[in-house]
Amino acid sequence: MYSSDFYKDLCSSVVGVAITAGKQIASERNRFDDSKIERKGMHDLVSYVDKNSEKYIVGELTRLFPEAGFIAEEGTADGSAKEDFNWVIDPLDGTTNFIQGIPFFAVSIALIYRNVSVLGVVYEICREECFYAWKDGGTFLNGAPVHVSSRNDIEDALLATGFPYSNFSRIDKYVSFLKWAMENARGVRRIGSAATDLAYIACGRFDGFWEYDLKPWDVAAGAILVKEAGGKVSDFDGGENFLFGREIVATNTDINSTVLQTLNRFMK
Repeated sequence: MYSSDFYKDLCSSVVGVAITAGKQIASERNRFDDSKIERKGMHDLVSYVDKNSEKYIVGELTRLFPEAGFIAEEGTADGSAKEDFNWVIDPLDGTTNFIQGIPFFAVSIALIYRNVSVLGVVYEICREECFYAWKDGGTFLNGAPVHVSSRNDIEDALLATGFPYSNFSRIDKYVSFLKWAMENARGVRRIGSAATDLAYIACGRFDGFWEYDLKPWDVAAGAILVKEAGGKVSDFDGGENFLFGREIVATNTDINSTVLQTLNRFMK
């Protein structure tokens, strides 16, 4: 493990990588059309923009911290994951939004040490907002510190979620909890980018977020943003298996028990 100052300096460099990648993505949006879409699976889309962004990010991160391996969505990195340090990359989180010309979509980069995030950067491209955090350093948005909200009543809480696009095995349970959330919270939003959802928890725009069937690159950066901003992140059981367990709940501190207990009642 390295010191907090080391991660701070490394995070600063990663911020630059994420912003550059984001600006490249933004420049491609105006000339993008459906003929450039590839399908990885049911409702799972990718384009040359995702792949080119990942290649650039992988190259820059290799230069910055060559001892780390890679867990990357589009598989452009040479080699594989390593035992200690790994970069976890989603070069374009919210690909469907990008393809359709709908905000929001983001670049998400995390560094994990033995499967625990030690720094994370989420650059939301449409609003040019860069969220970043490192271990024991707090969370920042475009240079200013941010914190999770202090709303302590579910009736005042704005929740966010994502819809499954290929794994519908838990859909009935999911809809049951969604109904509870709609009836009891201030509102529910689905913006189509889990990395952005988690960043919005970190800065207090959302108060709670849940989703299942996510991949590590969807949540690795956002998770440390929430934690360093004072929030709670777990799997549906309240445990730590959210990075590879394909389910996550993130909230401020005050509504965590209400959301987690109710989620378990419906989803288990």
